[in-house]
Amino acid sequence: MKKLLLLTVIVLAISACKNKTEVKNNTVAAPKTVTLNPNTSIEKGCYRYSNGGSVVAMEITENENQVAGTLEIAYAEKDASKGTFAGTMNGDKLMATYTFLSEGKVNTREIAYLLKNNQLIEGYAEMDEKGTKFKDTNAIEYTSTMPLSRVDCNQ
Repeated sequence: MKKLLLLTVIVLAISACKNKTEVKNNTVAAPKTVTLNPNTSIEKGCYRYSNGGSVVAMEITENENQVAGTLEIAYAEKDASKGTFAGTMNGDKLMATYTFLSEGKVNTREIAYLLKNNQLIEGYAEMDEKGTKFKDTNAIEYTSTMPLSRVDCNQ
């Protein structure tokens, strides 16, 4: 099982590297945007929160049929996690599976973000016994006080 999860992380990381913006003839290709309904779209690129020693950094590298990318979470004075995520947008909500390395172990858990005013706000709800899936996705509350704002990926 661990080998399968590690293989998944490696495959997602390799595919993320292949989706970088290309430069041709000194012009940069514009990021693709997928419009999911008239009010919602998410762009490839970087979103970040940084304050008081806590940093959450997300890069969306794929936004066609599936939304995918990398996510790093480093809360002040806690163990950090770094990995990849893959999921879908449903209206203005991103639901994904986050596969990450923390304390030398490969783990997975569901994550949820609300896209609002060009920020991603993490959602919280009761998790299953293993702590890997939301018990009820309709009960997710997007109340994070650490919104990820759109930033230049070179920061």
